[in-house]
Amino acid sequence: MLEFTVSMDVYAWIILPLLIFLARICDVSLGTLRVIFIARGFKYIAPAIGFFEVIIWLLAIGQVMQNVGNVASYIAYGGGFAAGTFIGMAVDERLSLGNVVIRIITNRDARGLVEAMRCQNLGVTTIDAEGASGPVTVILTISRREDLHLVFDLIQQFQPNAFFTVEEIKSVKEGVFPRKHDSSLLNWRDPLGFFRKGK
Repeated sequence: MLEFTVSMDVYAWIILPLLIFLARICDVSLGTLRVIFIARGFKYIAPAIGFFEVIIWLLAIGQVMQNVGNVASYIAYGGGFAAGTFIGMAVDERLSLGNVVIRIITNRDARGLVEAMRCQNLGVTTIDAEGASGPVTVILTISRREDLHLVFDLIQQFQPNAFFTVEEIKSVKEGVFPRKHDSSLLNWRDPLGFFRKGK
């Protein structure tokens, strides 16, 4: 009898909170990714993620409600939420999905940077403008997020003191992008074309 009581205590105070913690990590990570996919216009994958997200959440909240007097379950529930948010953001950074617009403003000769960007097959638009301290050149380019490091390297090389901003964009039609150096027949991120945006 004593052994059974110890086993129940281990389940209630260690195993159950751990399961709740892991379930919350999963559902909150999925929820974070779902919101990001919606914001970026990936309209086919977001509902599928939402389906699994809510099922996992129901399982987690059901266990909490069945063990209302278990303080460890509440702590695990909150901890899983926090950890899931962090992990969801980290996964998003690793996936590097979507496109961004980069605006570069410089008061120096920008021809070297523009030529270098075009050599990398980046679409570039330049505009002569007037800044607070005189004439400036505004350089606009749209890039896949996974290619941002390439643009940053070029800015650092040719215009290290330039002001630039990066903004997410929901969709892009046409445009010039660097070729992907991927010889595989299927894109491992999108083998079924789920991430292709509708027009």
